[in-house]
Amino acid sequence: MATFATFLRLKDKGLAALRAGDYVAARPYLIQAAECMIELAEANRDPAQRADQEAYAKELIELAKDCDRRAAAGPAGARPRGARARDEEESGARAEDWIVREKPNVRFDDIAGLDEVKEEIRLKMLYPFQHPELARKYGISVGGGVLLFGPPGTGKTMFAKAIACELDATMFVISPAQIMSKWVGEAEQNVKKLFDAAKAEPKAVIFMDEVEALVPRRRESQSTVMTRVVPQILQELEGFDRQAGRALMFLGATNEPWSLDPAMLRPGRLDAKIYVPLPDAPARFKLFEIYLGKRPLSDDVDFAQLVEATDGYSGADIKALAERSAQRPFLESVAGGEARNITLADVLAVIAEQPPSVNRRGLARFEQWAAEN
Repeated sequence: MATFATFLRLKDKGLAALRAGDYVAARPYLIQAAECMIELAEANRDPAQRADQEAYAKELIELAKDCDRRAAAGPAGARPRGARARDEEESGARAEDWIVREKPNVRFDDIAGLDEVKEEIRLKMLYPFQHPELARKYGISVGGGVLLFGPPGTGKTMFAKAIACELDATMFVISPAQIMSKWVGEAEQNVKKLFDAAKAEPKAVIFMDEVEALVPRRRESQSTVMTRVVPQILQELEGFDRQAGRALMFLGATNEPWSLDPAMLRPGRLDAKIYVPLPDAPARFKLFEIYLGKRPLSDDVDFAQLVEATDGYSGADIKALAERSAQRPFLESVAGGEARNITLADVLAVIAEQPPSVNRRGLARFEQWAAEN
């Protein structure tokens, strides 16, 4: 789920690059900021605020389009000879728009708990890259496709960043909206450009969140575009030259694995399916240390008690709990009260008000799908 802080960071970087005249760098930041704002608008229940947010997202997209025009025009503003013809011939997205320009600095040690998930990822993704000679000796494939699935807010995106960081790989982050957006060109051509650019890197990780939106069950999709995009993605996944040791990995993340086209789950495509569950007790303890531990706390705050009270909560839920717990004494102080520390009663009150975002029935569906696949 996008946050306003993420939106501000991306927007500020995009506008800073735009003011500096670096239009190539500005464009992807502006696009990602627009996508964040669209996601925030979709979650906003206030119609007026939602309309304002959608309008601002459109402004950012227009700025991104303007970056294209300025970059093509050159520093003097003059169009190079034949530029218009090339524009017409080379419509579509550019792979550099999807590269994470700030290399991820999240490592496995920074992720709370979930040791079994980490070891499964190491076995299926990291060890073959890190020990290529042993992988060749034992016929272990290097790279390929992996599906990370599980409830919302469990850290699938953070795992993807940690994988790219541990491998020191170039990370391409792409959303279905970027692939399918009409103004960036033909969707299937965008898919090909993305994979071609990743294959040109010494080591590359392609990460696509909400992959089910791009590769849905074709019989359930009425889109004629999907009938072309899904085969293109399947072709690219099958085209990995794994035995040659090509260090290329495709990571798809989803909260709805049952919505994926079954063809994506066959051998040679998304070979590994890794369930990222809700945080266990050690993970929740570390999450409280991360999100609550650096705030001013009263001596009665007992993380062990909070861990017991939050069984079934996601990492995103615990982050929200910490923020709302801090708001209670903050608002009292703003209203003229004496500044005080966060108490155990504050946190327990917020827990009572905020049930877990994933219900037991939804969790059972993930566990059943994991057992069957």
